[in-house]
Amino acid sequence: MSTWFSHTHARQVVGSLNRKSGIAYDTGMAQRVVIDTNVFVSALRPSRGASHQLLVLVGGQRFEIALSVPLVVEYEDAAKRMAEATGLDDADVEDIIDYLCSVASLHEIHFLWRPVLKDPRDDHVLELAVEAGCDAIVTHNVDDFHGCESFGIEAIRPGELLRRIGERP
Repeated sequence: MSTWFSHTHARQVVGSLNRKSGIAYDTGMAQRVVIDTNVFVSALRPSRGASHQLLVLVGGQRFEIALSVPLVVEYEDAAKRMAEATGLDDADVEDIIDYLCSVASLHEIHFLWRPVLKDPRDDHVLELAVEAGCDAIVTHNVDDFHGCESFGIEAIRPGELLRRIGERP
């Protein structure tokens, strides 16, 4: 298994307390977001950019992710196809997805509003965001989600979410 993302490591990262006082204070409501597949796959690459930083923070108290079965299946398919680029094997991918499912807000979609977006393959992401009451969809393809604003949802890049939760200036 890959050493950069194990369940133990994830619990250590997301469960750490403020070491000075022993207490972690949460002074605001955590944003709920859907992480688009392109951000998930980008997070698995060795570059360690904003997408990777978000994935490491999943399960903490600064934001919450929403998942659905279609999105999890898409994550798994895309990540396994990118195995050479990420250096992860199938077991690593399955472990990461299992962890995400264990900490995410899980939703079934009982309605379809298709097509709404420019790319109909992205509509299931918007449907999940609406069903889950999300604040934002985190994506590298912000333009593909033009129209999500009419549902009260923003399309933002990973770096923007990091700024909003105080992880970047």
